[in-house]
Amino acid sequence: MKRKNSDHHLVYGTLKDYLTGEELPDTDDERFRQELARMMVEEKGFTREELEPRLSVETLFNHIFVRSIIDLTVSCNGQRLFVLRYGPGSLVTREKSARAAARVLDSASSIPLAVVTNGRDAELLETQSGKVLATGMEAIPNQAQAAELIKEYPALPPLTGPERERNLRVLNAFDLEVCCRNFGLGLF
Repeated sequence: MKRKNSDHHLVYGTLKDYLTGEELPDTDDERFRQELARMMVEEKGFTREELEPRLSVETLFNHIFVRSIIDLTVSCNGQRLFVLRYGPGSLVTREKSARAAARVLDSASSIPLAVVTNGRDAELLETQSGKVLATGMEAIPNQAQAAELIKEYPALPPLTGPERERNLRVLNAFDLEVCCRNFGLGLF
């Protein structure tokens, strides 16, 4: 299949979203995201209804608009329990933005847990403190583990005022794609 370059991602064509059937650009990153969705249903035991793909948070600071995509938001017993964010490379560089996304995504409450993964490794984080609760792909909770975690980590009150704004700023700064921008350095 012919590869074409779209911005900075190689696009192989299109693929169907595992959860929704929606047609999406077929990129290496999207293939990992689809495998994660498949794993959540077929191996981890979640229903498709418990998984919300591609929710987003939009921010605008210093005239810079950023749309932060949350790859999966996972619910258990009708409550959002954790967000799952995928990105290639180091997990530690994704912790802060994943925590911020979980804390501001839902206007009714802060989501108590977040998972960051690069498709080969993962971390389960407590969003309020940032504590890493588990590591490795097995750190991604299955449905039975989620039912236990929801007892220990109930929904938190929603962030408001300056605390909410700080978390929105974190998303704006960390999720800004800068790989293709020319900052006048003569490098691109």
